[in-house]
Amino acid sequence: MVLEDEVGFLKKFPPFQFLDETTLETVSSTMSTATYPKDTLILKHNGPPSEYLRIIKKGGVKVSRTAADGQEIIIDYRGEGDTFGFLSLIGKDKARANIVAVDDTVCYLINKETVLKLLESHSVFTEYFFKSHLEKYIDKPLGDIQNKPLYRNPDSVLFKTRVEDIALKEVLTVREDATIQESAKIMAKNKVSSLIIVSGEELPLGIVTDRDLREKVVARGRDASEPVKNIMSRSLIRVDARDFCYEAVLKMIQNNIHHIIVMKNNMLKGILTNHDFMILQGTSPLSVVRDIESQQSVEGLIPESKNINKLIALLLKEGARASNITGIITEINDRLLKKILEITEREFGPPPLPYCWIVFGSEGRKEQTYKTDQDNAIIYSDPQTEEETKAAGNYFSAFAVSVKDALLKCGFPLCQGDYMASNPKWRQPLATWKEYFSQWIYTPTSEAILASCILFDFRPVYGNFTLADKLREHLHERLKNQDMFLKLMAQLTIKLRPPISFFKSFIVEKSGEHKNKLNLKFTCLAPLVNMVRLFSLEKNIRETSTLDRLLVLRDSHRIVMENGEDLEHAFEFLTLLRIRQQHALIEAGVEPDNFIDPGGLSNFERKVFKESCQLIAKVQDLINRKYNPGTGSIM
Repeated sequence: MVLEDEVGFLKKFPPFQFLDETTLETVSSTMSTATYPKDTLILKHNGPPSEYLRIIKKGGVKVSRTAADGQEIIIDYRGEGDTFGFLSLIGKDKARANIVAVDDTVCYLINKETVLKLLESHSVFTEYFFKSHLEKYIDKPLGDIQNKPLYRNPDSVLFKTRVEDIALKEVLTVREDATIQESAKIMAKNKVSSLIIVSGEELPLGIVTDRDLREKVVARGRDASEPVKNIMSRSLIRVDARDFCYEAVLKMIQNNIHHIIVMKNNMLKGILTNHDFMILQGTSPLSVVRDIESQQSVEGLIPESKNINKLIALLLKEGARASNITGIITEINDRLLKKILEITEREFGPPPLPYCWIVFGSEGRKEQTYKTDQDNAIIYSDPQTEEETKAAGNYFSAFAVSVKDALLKCGFPLCQGDYMASNPKWRQPLATWKEYFSQWIYTPTSEAILASCILFDFRPVYGNFTLADKLREHLHERLKNQDMFLKLMAQLTIKLRPPISFFKSFIVEKSGEHKNKLNLKFTCLAPLVNMVRLFSLEKNIRETSTLDRLLVLRDSHRIVMENGEDLEHAFEFLTLLRIRQQHALIEAGVEPDNFIDPGGLSNFERKVFKESCQLIAKVQDLINRKYNPGTGSIM
């Protein structure tokens, strides 16, 4: 009976499942069993080699190596049916990794003689182990092993290179009293596109570029004997020499500049341009922005919008963190949206009243990946006359529909819930928006709570930002002492549970198109985003992005003080998992969705995935106990 159980177990896992019944019975007859309590060091990196090939029957192990500085480099987590000890068994010299039991673990042990016979007589057995072990781990440099595979990639460029590694070390400068002509001669002689203007104390005051010479001097017939300070741009954007290159790129996109100065210890040390990044990585997010800015029609923007998806692929290849990817993509999408609004405004003429175009949902939280649904609205100044009311209604009605159509052409699908400025409900004067927010807070129906979750994450993108600031201030004033609203929002937050069972297995679709998959966005990311939004409303936090909210809350919110860092890591992991899944579908020519098959993840990824789900459930329990004292877990 024992032999039958062992054969039945082996039949479920590769490469044993490819062996015939007789061979499996022979292997089973030679196997023994060993039990390892949690935290047992089974094999030690560079220690004695293994005498057995071990197959995990129950429990799990962590595979790691020890770097020269003593740091643990995690290679993998392995569970039921996985093997370990193969490399040191056949290598005879040393153990290739630390193997530690992460739970109470039971293993089947196959002796060396049996393993060698299988290698000699069964090619499928040999091929499996050499491909899955030798190619992946044998004598691989520690620098090439990813501590967190979803977080890093050795091909990284923008995200591993520091600014000081590529910035020009000797910056060309001129004093502020130098003439325009003298400055132009220096730029021409040295074949540079910019010049830093400094004070008598050599502190940077401004910058002059070749564009300034064209537009401010040549085009206007300006006297070249004037001081160069008269044409310099004074708002110098700076980056620290120790910052990573992606941080410089982000600042350049945000400020619509092509040059950025590099400072170290408050001293001018260099200057970076878009060209530097193109040389560094072959292309640059800045070049995408430049191409968007150069377009003067929606038709011209359509092909440029497709480059954004290509950029995501590049950032994934470079091993960017999820927040790096969403940050850069958000800035570029914002630039595309602003360009569409500029083009549309030019077509329709000046608006009758000042307005602000706001975005919300993932766009409002700066957490867009591949193009998501349109989530936008218009706030405009309160009309003072009936004539202004009518003019604003007519103008913004046609304006919003035109922008909606332009975004659709550029690949941004319509919002299924119709949360768009083209819907009359979501293009209103400031006073009406204030009434909306007050009503949702004071009369928190289920529809009001849903609308709050979507629209309270709003962010201004274009127009008069003061209108958005006034609405934000109104929101936080009305939220004071509104315990019932927060309690109902908390109930929504804890209602949607992560897809993991009491026995720590994933809960997946049982049938249909997405059989054996789960909705990563709906069941994992949404609960995490909801709980962090709740915390930010409790503490009157103005930030809209999940990670920014966690950063601010870490000093003021008890739950975040204790769990904030873990929540950040979980959010990064789940978001990057989603981006990678969507990218894989696009590469396969399939429309991207949010469904993922946990069975297709590596052991390490499944381990982190489960831990992320357990963390979300744990924080939901803490929220439940806060708003429903005396209750226990809501599992």
